[in-house]
Amino acid sequence: MTKTAYMSVPTLLLPLSGECLTKVTRRAALAGLAGLMCSTGLPTMLRAQEKPVDAASQKFDYDILTEMMRKKAEGADSPVPALEDFLAALKYDDYVLIQFWPKRARWNFEGSEFRIHAFHIGWLFQEPVHIFEVAEGNAAAMTFSTDDFDYRGELKEKVPADFALPGVAGFKINFPLNRADLFDEVVSFLGASYFRALGQGNAYGLSARGLAINSGLSTTEEFPRFNAFWLEKPAAGARQIVVHAALESASCTGAYRFVITPGTETIMEVTARLFFRADVEHLGIAPLTSMFLFAENNRERFDDFRPQVHDSNGLRIVREDGDVIWRALTNPVKLGSSYMAETRPRSFGLHQRDRDYASYQDADAHYQDRPSLDVEPIGDWGKGVVRLVEIPSDLEIHDNIAAFWVPEAPVKAGEAREFAYRLRWGMLSVPATEDRAIVAETRVGRGGASGLLPEDRPDWKKFVVDFKGGMLSRLPADDKKITPEVMVTNGKAEVVTLAKIADENIWRLVIDVSAEAGSVVELSAHVAGYGRKLTENWMFQWMKP
Repeated sequence: MTKTAYMSVPTLLLPLSGECLTKVTRRAALAGLAGLMCSTGLPTMLRAQEKPVDAASQKFDYDILTEMMRKKAEGADSPVPALEDFLAALKYDDYVLIQFWPKRARWNFEGSEFRIHAFHIGWLFQEPVHIFEVAEGNAAAMTFSTDDFDYRGELKEKVPADFALPGVAGFKINFPLNRADLFDEVVSFLGASYFRALGQGNAYGLSARGLAINSGLSTTEEFPRFNAFWLEKPAAGARQIVVHAALESASCTGAYRFVITPGTETIMEVTARLFFRADVEHLGIAPLTSMFLFAENNRERFDDFRPQVHDSNGLRIVREDGDVIWRALTNPVKLGSSYMAETRPRSFGLHQRDRDYASYQDADAHYQDRPSLDVEPIGDWGKGVVRLVEIPSDLEIHDNIAAFWVPEAPVKAGEAREFAYRLRWGMLSVPATEDRAIVAETRVGRGGASGLLPEDRPDWKKFVVDFKGGMLSRLPADDKKITPEVMVTNGKAEVVTLAKIADENIWRLVIDVSAEAGSVVELSAHVAGYGRKLTENWMFQWMKP
């Protein structure tokens, strides 16, 4: 797998709030360019042009889409002709000069709480994505032309007026999320099967995907793509929207249904019906992608004025029995994979736990506002693993973190499977009902006593875990009934200490670990006492050079 397999989709033209034109920053431009470029070439998301969709109204519902995708799975995923006219010549420098006109937003009618904006086809987005409006059980094509877009600079003279586009690259949904008088961008679908959403007060960070196929393996990763959407026209005053999507890939087809409710936490109820054309070695359900560059656990590798740079800093899993795992993220020196075996987990997700601006000191990126995202399975998902992939990265424009569910049963050609789940986007603070301390910080450094000369220090690594809150924070520092429970695989815990930091309500666990060169060391720890767990289960992976 190449390092770029999980990189971001372009965010060049994604205003963070409001129906206004947004300046394209160098950071955003680099993120967009890197997001879809792979060292092995462009993935299967970049398809060629199809014929324009017939605008005639047709009956539509989710079952009709399901049957359509079931039948499509009986044939191969065939390529389509290349883009023509001025669309074929669009380059990066042209694409950044194109913006959708807010005044041309669809569903701009009295009482509507939603606005639909399109992303322009061309440059990296070679396959037309078709959008349909569904009203009273009938679907009609939502067509777009060059009149819907603002072409700036010299490009304006090269683009024909009222030119019917064969499709678009994707779309975004605007909604009065933060202010009643302003339609903020709340959801976008753009590139392969990638999509993003925001809760109140959030700025875009991590993404989700419809499906992952053979991710993080030695074989080439497959990138399924959404190439058509059906949007149910909401009634005046409605605060929920339903989106259907057709998924295509060499190995499968899929019919998706998203019930989206924007709010303090934006909720998506997702149903995915999948039909397999071929065996799939490694199927990833509800895949999430994010970025972790550095924090206190690998700060020494980055000469940067900012204390931390990441969209997410932990994978949180709530197990079937309510036990909680916090797997602190890292930016490894080589590709890392972790597998958490679970049966019917309540949820898993990538979280941005630190919400303090001082922890990031980035007045542009506002990492403290990046959303967390939980996946909550609906129904019985049975046995499987939550897989975490961590990819080495030296730039924050790369999404180098992925997490997804891998079912235990292998997938065979001709099979059909259905998965339902809830996506919860937002700040996602820890529920007040949980009386366990959370992992507030993970720090890593050289082992042994501080102040020793390098040649006098043992060849150990020191892991410092701060637990905060819950019942543990209310216990006195001299309590003898609480103990740290530490497990180390492929290494040895040489020294373990637990102490309360005065006036901070933090208990600090310090573990010095030794290991052989080249070892991949798995660590886990929690604090117990009074016949119960008093903290989350902290987990970490250390690759010793």
